[in-house]
Amino acid sequence: MSTLNETAAATGKPAASRRDLLALYLGIAFSVLFTAVIWFTGDWLKGFPHLPKPAGDASWYYWKLADPTLITHLTAWLFYALHQVVLWGLIWYAQTHVKKYTTGLHRINLITLGANVFFILLHFVQTQLWYDGLAQDVSIFSSQGSVIVLLIWVLLMDNNRRGIFFGQRLPISRRVLYAARKFHPYFFSWAAVYTFWYHPMENTPGHLIGFFYMFMILLQGSLFFTRVHVNRYWMFTQEILVLAHGTLVAIQNGNSLWPMFFFGFGAIFVVTQMYGLGLKAWMRWSIIAAYVLAVLGVYSVRGFGHIWEVVAIPLIDYPSVIVLALLFALGVQIYAWLRPASKLPPQSQQITTVK
Repeated sequence: MSTLNETAAATGKPAASRRDLLALYLGIAFSVLFTAVIWFTGDWLKGFPHLPKPAGDASWYYWKLADPTLITHLTAWLFYALHQVVLWGLIWYAQTHVKKYTTGLHRINLITLGANVFFILLHFVQTQLWYDGLAQDVSIFSSQGSVIVLLIWVLLMDNNRRGIFFGQRLPISRRVLYAARKFHPYFFSWAAVYTFWYHPMENTPGHLIGFFYMFMILLQGSLFFTRVHVNRYWMFTQEILVLAHGTLVAIQNGNSLWPMFFFGFGAIFVVTQMYGLGLKAWMRWSIIAAYVLAVLGVYSVRGFGHIWEVVAIPLIDYPSVIVLALLFALGVQIYAWLRPASKLPPQSQQITTVK
């Protein structure tokens, strides 16, 4: 409990309460337990005939029925839509009625936690009875892309707290950051729920860590307007899980690209994420040194002709942060033109170094 409250002690904000932390720990315990349930029951799904791989289809996804029916389509999309609408409604209620952070749980947090548990159980039943998820009708790239945008959005929102490049902030206006924070629950909810219902509850390593990751994001979304929701260690845990997920899926698929995910997301940690953890300078330099040595060690064997893999993900993520910020700036400007009397935060901000 003391570790999770270090952020509050450093910033002078109220610490998370025992009730916040209990909800968090119980949510994590439920996520671990239900991931184990998926692992244990995955063999029950072997009777479902899967879609064979067509030649030359880069978007092929094995875990969908070879012969879907109306009921398999309908259950996947209907249950997904219900889950999505319920969460969006709860988010809207929280933003319009709760509004303020608290050191305890709001009633709406308990309702949201209960709703997510219900839909997790519903998806399990739906998989066991009808199997198919949204994957039958939409590309795997849509699911992957939604999570990628979510992670890029987090980088943008945390610009003022930890910077983007080695603790240095980008000159992003307060209005842009305000808009990013205001609308992020709706997009994050969509990314999590869409990805959650995209996959059947299979027990491959990639599916297991992927569902655990979605459980973590749904748990975080359920704890809105609580202090634990903005705890830097808890937020970082969710960000870094993508490193493990991407690496394990690449290893599972046998495409030998696991270093691209491991070192690519590792670079995001070294360049950006570790500056939000309150580490001492010698700790950061030690991490940078260990990262460089690991890269040199792996690519001395793999071949330095593949070292482009290290920068592939950062070269996508960091320009995308700027593009996303510009899109928000455009949206804010259009809103200001249409509603000049509306209350918006001041446009300017002081750019300093994150310590």
